This record gives sequence, C-alpha cells and structure tokens, in this order.
Amino acid sequence: MNSQNETRRRFVKSSSLLTAGAMISAPYLSKAATNDKIIKIGLVGIGGRGSGAAAQAMNADPHVALTAVGDLFEDRIKLRSRILKSRGREKYQVTPETTFVGFDAYKKVIDSGVDVVILTSPPNFRPQHLEYAIEKGVHCFFEKPVAVDAPGVRKVIQLAKKAKEKNLSFMSGFCWRHHHPKQEVFKRILDGGVGDLSSMYSTYNGGEIWKKKRENGWSDLEAQIRNWNAHLWLSGDSIVEQAVHCIDMMQWAMGDIAPTSAEGSGGRQVYNDPDKYGNIYDHFACVYQWETGARGYHFSRQQNGAVASYEVEVIGSKGSCSAKNRHAIMADENSWRYRGENNDMYQTEHNTLFKSIRDGIAFNDGEKAARSTMVAIMGRMVAYTGQKITYQDALNSKEDLAPPHLNWDQPLTVPNPPVPGVSRFI
Repeated sequence: MNSQNETRRRFVKSSSLLTAGAMISAPYLSKAATNDKIIKIGLVGIGGRGSGAAAQAMNADPHVALTAVGDLFEDRIKLRSRILKSRGREKYQVTPETTFVGFDAYKKVIDSGVDVVILTSPPNFRPQHLEYAIEKGVHCFFEKPVAVDAPGVRKVIQLAKKAKEKNLSFMSGFCWRHHHPKQEVFKRILDGGVGDLSSMYSTYNGGEIWKKKRENGWSDLEAQIRNWNAHLWLSGDSIVEQAVHCIDMMQWAMGDIAPTSAEGSGGRQVYNDPDKYGNIYDHFACVYQWETGARGYHFSRQQNGAVASYEVEVIGSKGSCSAKNRHAIMADENSWRYRGENNDMYQTEHNTLFKSIRDGIAFNDGEKAARSTMVAIMGRMVAYTGQKITYQDALNSKEDLAPPHLNWDQPLTVPNPPVPGVSRFI
C-alpha cells in the first residue's frame, strides 16, 4: 500500500509538471485575444448561479461585454437581466436581438458571435450545450456537474479532449479548486503532509433547497424544469448536483484517481410528496474504495431541522487534516494551519478563465470534472440499487436519464423513486 501511495504522489507531481509545461509551450492560436480586444460573453441559463457567473465574468477583465442571453423562460430573462444590467453597466450589451428563448436558445447564443459561453442550465442539458460550443470553437465555462448519467459523462470526456486540440478554455464550476486555502492544503496532502492516505470523511448535510409550487398553466414538462433540482433526469439527484463538491475534494486528495468500487445506501424520509419533491432521495451514505486501500466515507442529506455539516477530513499514516473548514494538518511536530489571505473563489475562477483566453493558453479541467461527476453518479447508483459497483462498470453504464420527449403539450409523468434491492443497475 505504501508503494502505491508513493506512486500516486509521483503521478500527481509529474502530471502537474507536464500540464504546466504544455501550457507554457502551447501555441498562440487565433482564439487568443489581444490586450484590448473585447471578449464577448454569452449566457445560457439565467438563473441565480447563471446571473452570478455572468456578473463575475464581466468583472474578470476590463475589456469584456455580455452580449447575448438565452433561457427556456422569458420571465426569468426579464427578471435577471435587470439585475445583471445594474451590475454590469456598460459591459452589459445584450439587446432584444441577442435575447433568445426556447430549447434552441443555446445555439442562438453561441451563433451570435460570442467568444466564450457560460453554461448554467440544468445539468441534463450540459453535454449537448458543450458539444455545440466546442464544435463552433467557443470557450466554455460550465457549472458542475457536467452530466447526470454515464453516457453524458463519456461525451464530456471526449469534448474535453477536443477542446484541448482546439486550444479552447474549458472550465468547470468546481469552485473550491480555485480557493486559495484549499489549494494550499490539498497541495500539502498530495506532497505527503499526512502520510499515506487511509480514509476520508466527507459530509454535505443541510436542509431542503428551493422548491417551486406548480402554477396554473404549467405543463408537466414546464413544472419539472422550473423545479429541476427535484427531478432525477434534470439534476442527477442531490448527491450529483450538490454534494458532488465534497466528492470532488475527495478526488482532489486522491490525485484525481477514481475509486475502484463503491457501495452505499439512501432513501426518502421527508421527500414524500412527488408533486413537490419529484423522485430524488433526501439522504445518501456511500463508501468508496481506492486501489491503494484508502476508503472515502460520504454522507449527505437535505432535511430541515437536522444538524448541518459540510466537511472533508483526510486521515493518513502521519496525521489528519481538516481540508474544508479549518484548512489544518494535525501531524505532531509537522502540524500546520493556513494563515494566508482568503479569496472569492467564484471571482478567482473567472479571473483565471479570462486570463487564459487573453493569453491564448487554454485552461482545461474537463476530464477531472467529468471524473468527479462520475464518482458522484456512481454513489447514486449504489444507493439506488443496493449493489456494489465498480467504477469501470459505472462509467460504461448504458442508463440514459433523458425523458421520452421534450414537448410542452404532452403529459410527462414523474417516475417512481428507485428502490434498493429492486431497482437494477443498467
């Protein structure tokens, strides 16, 4: 086990050096922007996170402009656009001609002449939107998770490779990777600060997140999309859509090497109304096993009135580490705690993205983001089925969560929630 951990650390260091070298030697392609060129931004999905990301993008560079917006719903565009206009001022240059509504709005935004597109629609649509952006040669910022099922993850892995070939920046919304305290603490973990990793403990225990009551006039499809986080086909369930942040940090500690297998459980204790809560679980408990023998224990829930916890703890042969909250390593004489400055990780990620575009040296974390997403999907799979599943089997799964249609006028029933021991792995 010790030799395997040492191999992991050498692999991570070598990969980092190779990545840095590749970035330094990358050719200055036509997608690079001169110092005074206006970088045009498009936004697809103007919800809370989308409008926040657009505001951060407008603050990331002095010569940028938000020029196009698309969403499924016109009322959301009207509401959020007023907020964005007040925050972006002269950088907000969206016009009625560059405002698009409908399922093809993403194509119209990308085709409007933007240089970079922010993709923050529900995760089910992410692979489709990314595919069109890369085909058209547009830089991408896309929120996590990258997909809701294994076919979507496999597609994003291929798109990340195509983006590298085209020297296009391809940045995910795994924001903690841009948080300075975590960058430092995970660097020390990977350098052996706690020794050989034996176990990790991660939690994302919180209350219910927003749910929207169905309004008169909404079709089945509209009701589900407006309440997208409650529906498996749109969100991937809470472990994939929300708790994936903790799983990504476990992946970070393991040098972004996927676990070999997982088993776990989950269910619905308070999400008992399908009209309000769709068909997702309200709690998960999963155990991940790595080839080195390390194990990752993950717990997450969305239940009001229960104790909250959002933490990632790492335990090794030399000590332990609080990587999420205290940013500290407890290892006797080698104990350490981060004392540097904090930063706005959301703004930092966009600063990094736009600098990469300006410099013509693409930033690309697509494969890491896809792998973390897949590990979260794997956790959902073991909880839903009650079976032990390997990472390779999970990645090769043929389960496609897409609904039978995307027609506003046709009925669209909500499938029953999965039942462990009854629901089968596909």
